[in-house]
Amino acid sequence: MKKKAVAAIAIMLVIATGLIGGCQGTSQSTLNVVTTTSLIAQIVERVGGDRIDVANIIPPAQCPGHFDVKPSDIQHLANADLFLLHGWQGEKFSQQLIDSANNPNLTVVSLDIQTTGNQNWMVPTVQIEATDKITTALCQVDSENSVSYQQSATEYKAKISAKEAEIRAKLNQVNPAGINVMCAEMQAGFVRWAGFNVVATYGRPDSLTPQVVKGLVDTGRETGVTLIIDNLQSGKDAGRSVAEELGCQRLILSNFPGGFDNTETWEKAIDYNVEMILEAVAE
Repeated sequence: MKKKAVAAIAIMLVIATGLIGGCQGTSQSTLNVVTTTSLIAQIVERVGGDRIDVANIIPPAQCPGHFDVKPSDIQHLANADLFLLHGWQGEKFSQQLIDSANNPNLTVVSLDIQTTGNQNWMVPTVQIEATDKITTALCQVDSENSVSYQQSATEYKAKISAKEAEIRAKLNQVNPAGINVMCAEMQAGFVRWAGFNVVATYGRPDSLTPQVVKGLVDTGRETGVTLIIDNLQSGKDAGRSVAEELGCQRLILSNFPGGFDNTETWEKAIDYNVEMILEAVAE
């Protein structure tokens, strides 16, 4: 009887060991990715899904050029497999962060997407280019899941194209080319992409001397500017005094998903920007 009991226990141990071993063999560890901004992070989340853990460094409402590294950022990078950054001049902190993390297994990828005066990262074509580059980086560090990444990227790019068509239809109803605007330099690419006539741009609040403001006001009067567009991340009230002098509408847009509440994805962020513009020109 004792021999049978011992034999039964032994069999159960073998079965249990096999089950545990089987579970361990099929479990997949997630890829740890660190990003500098929410522009990159939200694409990584869309392409990577539950195969990836994303830690974003710069808060979406903050300017990348005025960011101070925190100890937690160094820790994120010390545990990361992949670090994705824009390659902007405003990311000067990046090399210091990489050195401090001292992670020999870290892969660093600078996306280096070149934009023109008629586009920025919020523009659909740039979103698609960024998605391709980010997907390539993910496939390189995690080739086993490359098919899944590529499939998710294809689905996301289709959504980007659909959203662009939807937005174009809305903007065309207000004839943006006939509306003269002034905007923050960091919003110029998006505003021009949207079709508006940008007659002048301006920098951060600390660059707006009385002489600069006077020049902007004079230009605004000469060209019949009816809308001033500020950038949340580079000084949300930079154009306030110009708008007050001209007596025209002013609004604040964001260059990063998550800058405003309920705008955590690119679609929600660009919808917010477009709706703000349409409401302003309708008044």
